[in-house]
Amino acid sequence: MATTNLQTKVNKKPANTKAYDLEERTLEFSKRALQILKGLPQNTFNTPIISQVVRSITAIGANYIEAKESLGKKDFIMRVRISRKEAKESCYWLRILVSNNNGLQIIKSVDELLDESFQLLKILSKIIENSSNKA
Repeated sequence: MATTNLQTKVNKKPANTKAYDLEERTLEFSKRALQILKGLPQNTFNTPIISQVVRSITAIGANYIEAKESLGKKDFIMRVRISRKEAKESCYWLRILVSNNNGLQIIKSVDELLDESFQLLKILSKIIENSSNKA
């Protein structure tokens, strides 16, 4: 019973969530990526790259959550920069996965992950730019 309540709390979206919530978007991105990556062939080439992708993709949201709990403006900007760095790294590893697995049906889904990584990279860059420009 306690596990079910915890599961509900973990999966439940907060009531005060705005229509656009980057924390929720990065969480959904991570969950979708994990599902897609499970479908890739496990071989000598893919396995280490998939591990890198998992680490970098999940770190985007984790670092963004840390940024929201920052101790001040400089701390916030630093943590968003780390999140952006992870988004860049995700793009890199996903590009390698696409080139390594060209021709597989699942690559369309990996391409979609790559697109989302680029979008998150742009969003995080804009957040940094806007935060840095504020007096």
